[in-house]
Amino acid sequence: MQADQPQRHPEPGDPVPRPPLQSRDWSAWAVARVEADANRSADTHLHVFPLPPEWGIELYLKDESVHPTGSLKHRLARSLVLYGLCNGWITADTTLVEASSGSTAVSEAYFARLLGLPFIAVMPAGTAREKCELIEYYGGVCHLVEDPATIYAVAAELADCRGGHYLDQFTYAERATDWRGNNNIAESMFAQLELEPHPVPDWVVVGAGTGGTSATIGRYLRLRKFPTRLCVVDPENSAFYRSWQSGDPAATGASSRIEGIGRPRVEPSFVPALVDRMISVPDAASVAAMRWCTELLRRSVGGSTGTNLWGGLQLVAELKAAGRQGSLVTLLCDSGARYAGTYYNDTWVAERFDLSPYTRVLDRFLATGEWTGVEVDSAELA
Repeated sequence: MQADQPQRHPEPGDPVPRPPLQSRDWSAWAVARVEADANRSADTHLHVFPLPPEWGIELYLKDESVHPTGSLKHRLARSLVLYGLCNGWITADTTLVEASSGSTAVSEAYFARLLGLPFIAVMPAGTAREKCELIEYYGGVCHLVEDPATIYAVAAELADCRGGHYLDQFTYAERATDWRGNNNIAESMFAQLELEPHPVPDWVVVGAGTGGTSATIGRYLRLRKFPTRLCVVDPENSAFYRSWQSGDPAATGASSRIEGIGRPRVEPSFVPALVDRMISVPDAASVAAMRWCTELLRRSVGGSTGTNLWGGLQLVAELKAAGRQGSLVTLLCDSGARYAGTYYNDTWVAERFDLSPYTRVLDRFLATGEWTGVEVDSAELA
């Protein structure tokens, strides 16, 4: 008799055996794959923004760019895929389809490849080419449309004709995430603040694309009975700010020039009752703050981070003017590497924006703590 051959252990890169199609075993396998991805990804960092220490105010940026797919949307994509799996909507031969301006689709393409599923992203034709290349890198297909308002209908139609599943981030973002805890972004943020000088921040500042992040944080603040207030910053012409200001859920706006946030309509996942304040941010201010932050931190950031920072610094100035100390938290949503051809291209920017008035506001703020000039005044909305 031949001696037993030594057992070969799996090596990195080996194909992962999949259970038979259309089985409950496949669903369990898929959920385990997604959970394992989360388990091996360390939590994201909380960076301290360099404000003058004599102010006694700390501003923190939670760096979501370090997720495996490089953005805040990695959390959302994981939640949406798990939601679809656990509802029985995603099976072993389901084509996944999403309407997206880019980053969510990048992350969903990653999870689709993880499960061996086809993925189609329906996106505006003007989406940064860098994002399209990332979707294609993960095996996804980009379906570009000229009219951004049609992405919802086109995505639903493509999913229907292929017998697939429309992930629909704009509807399911606020319900797919476990807002009570389970290492969501709010729970992680407050755990990381525990040893800081002001562990309960005065404000958390976020943008709104789907509304899911603001809903998760707002609900968590109420569950934990924190006095922290939630500020949502919104690009110019977006429907979210108009709706929150007027109380009209049917308010409309225009497509945003700041990728990832701002919408021409109020999305179903946006929960205005959870928002304590909104600040409308000019697009040029977002781009100026993004570039200013990159130079100051020596860490490349994207446009939506610029929007967050513009609003966050305005709130810092208000605390200082009131003679108060405390802390604020906002998000570093993704890396500026995705915008080399747009927001970091001097020619592209010069054709669209005049950044100089906004950069002067930022420089003056850091030197004096005063917030004056061209900012949108939303103090009456507090």
